[in-house]
Amino acid sequence: MARLRREVVALGWVSFFNDVSSEMVYPLLPLFTVAVLGASATSLGWIEGLAQATVAGLTAWAGLHSDRIRRRVPYVQWGYGLPLVGKTLLALAVAWPMVLAGRVVDRIGKGIRSGPRDALIADVTDPADRGRAFGLHRAMDSAGAVVGVLLAAGLLWWFTGRPTEGATTERTASAFRTVFAVAAVMGIVALAFTARLREPVHEEAATPASADEPLTRGFWVVMALLLVFTLANSSDAFLLLRAANVGLSPWEIVLLYALMSTVYMLGSYPAGVLSDRVGRWRMIGVGWVIYAVVYGALACTGAVAIWPLLALYGVQLAITDGVGKALLVDHIPRARRGFALGIFYMGQGLVTLASSVVAGLLWDRVDPAAPFWFGAGAAALAVMLLVIVRPWRGSLRSPR
Repeated sequence: MARLRREVVALGWVSFFNDVSSEMVYPLLPLFTVAVLGASATSLGWIEGLAQATVAGLTAWAGLHSDRIRRRVPYVQWGYGLPLVGKTLLALAVAWPMVLAGRVVDRIGKGIRSGPRDALIADVTDPADRGRAFGLHRAMDSAGAVVGVLLAAGLLWWFTGRPTEGATTERTASAFRTVFAVAAVMGIVALAFTARLREPVHEEAATPASADEPLTRGFWVVMALLLVFTLANSSDAFLLLRAANVGLSPWEIVLLYALMSTVYMLGSYPAGVLSDRVGRWRMIGVGWVIYAVVYGALACTGAVAIWPLLALYGVQLAITDGVGKALLVDHIPRARRGFALGIFYMGQGLVTLASSVVAGLLWDRVDPAAPFWFGAGAAALAVMLLVIVRPWRGSLRSPR
């Protein structure tokens, strides 16, 4: 890690504390929305899908604008400030539309920050260390998730005294709101760490006009394949709803999410380093196969089997998430990084909207197992296309 610049490490700490805040909320939000506020699974699908669509509507603009003015840090700072407002709305929510509003405000922040943040990591990192840099960022992000979900579990236990109760009791509902309020306070620490960020020095040749440089064919192929897989990857809220469906209590679900996040944390940095050595596509292909297997098994699992399956899901996240970002950056000119990553996040948000709504409809109108059969099939399709296209060969190979 000594090979990485201070901006990469600082962004790691920002993401760590932001995820402590976010992941105190996320594993409880499906139960709060459905069990406490009385929303349907379809409404949950719309909430999560529209939240992702909000990201989609902002990422391309934020990325393009940061390329043109050649600044990244202001977008990062605004992007980590707005979630404080979103989590406050969640703590005050008395109906599911207020949850929608809180999630949308939270995701506006993500839409503003994502492209410029990842472009900033790429700007200050040597090409030979991109997997390492993005792997470290994802590892610290998921470490924050582990701390956040364990903190949420501890608070839930403390405030209810009966962690195995259902989510519909008044005492548990009040505990949810308190956890959301504490999460908003924790987000202030993440925002404070953005003060340590500095703009990178740009080459003299990198003028604002170079922001019009065309994107490569390799980038579009990589993006298309990643978006096919995104069709399988509906909101993780359905994983948590599935855990409740097979009999886990709210407190057990928080621990399950902590297990998944711990595996994700431990695997992200080694996976990034390994991708620098053996190639990104090998890692991506293995991860997609694991995803298809896990989702197929989740369609017919019980309360005991869901624990190892979610741990394996964490392995999949570790070897695909940061590696996928490094793979995209490998095919993007420096002057276009913010815009290109924004375009990807925009497409990812729109596809996630569609997949989350489909998952909600399948859950409500077919069977709780149906969304997982759909996800397994879409992931298998992505693997088949990867084998057919072979993007690691010929003219589609990374230019570095």
